[in-house]
Amino acid sequence: MKVERNGVALELVRGDIASQDGIDAVVNAANAQLMPGGGVAGALHRAAGPGLAEECRPLAPIAPGQAVITGGHGLPNSFVIHCLGPVWGRDEPAEGLLRSCYRRALELAEEHGLESVAFPALSTGAFGYPVREAARAALDEVLGLLPGLASVRRIRFTLYGADALDAHRQALEQLLG
Repeated sequence: MKVERNGVALELVRGDIASQDGIDAVVNAANAQLMPGGGVAGALHRAAGPGLAEECRPLAPIAPGQAVITGGHGLPNSFVIHCLGPVWGRDEPAEGLLRSCYRRALELAEEHGLESVAFPALSTGAFGYPVREAARAALDEVLGLLPGLASVRRIRFTLYGADALDAHRQALEQLLG
């Protein structure tokens, strides 16, 4: 699914966040220490190589809702934006912290003059955030930020499973009315 709003292409695709050719920055669903882990963080670190963990080490720890940027190393992307999403049922206010991840990631992309960013479904894996609620919050936040973006012209939600893709598609259709 692809829509255009305020001169920005917003895409929903099923795929692997570690294989996003033609995208300036991919977003990592990071842990507080910014180290390899499971899910998205593990996939990105494996694909990027050990240099990513070395660059991340002095930037850690980060708190829920925060984001930092590094080089892409062995990835096909110039940058990785690392976001620590909230753990469902523990980090509160969960929705506010989740929205902050998307906002801070786009702010960093703008600060670095990036044209394209790919997001996974932050916090919906091991952190347990219900995917439908996360999709709605993420897309609502991103849609609200579109008018203020100067350099970012393409935002891709790269979703691993069919359920996540469906949840994001339904949320986007509802938000666009």
